[in-house]
Amino acid sequence: METYFTVLIETLWSKERILEVYLNIVELGDGVFGVEAAAQYYFKKPAARLSANEAALLAAVLPNPHIYQANKPSGYVRGRQRWILLNMGRLGGKQYLDTLGE
Repeated sequence: METYFTVLIETLWSKERILEVYLNIVELGDGVFGVEAAAQYYFKKPAARLSANEAALLAAVLPNPHIYQANKPSGYVRGRQRWILLNMGRLGGKQYLDTLGE
């Protein structure tokens, strides 16, 4: 059933829409759902004002925010954060995201 819905969503929604919905529902901590809620909870600011380091830290706790924590990052999480930052730069950073909306 999951495969059916995946194919349906991939067919009907743009990649930008899929990413938007995912970022609004993803769990990033116990009872913390969505990037906006996580930005407020962990960094006391809106998601739009997150630094690259903060955004990468949130991404680094995926796929298991119950084991990996943004508010108490382990060495492993910090390593993932560095890897994410490196790849953000390789993709073009914010300019890459701006091209998705075109």
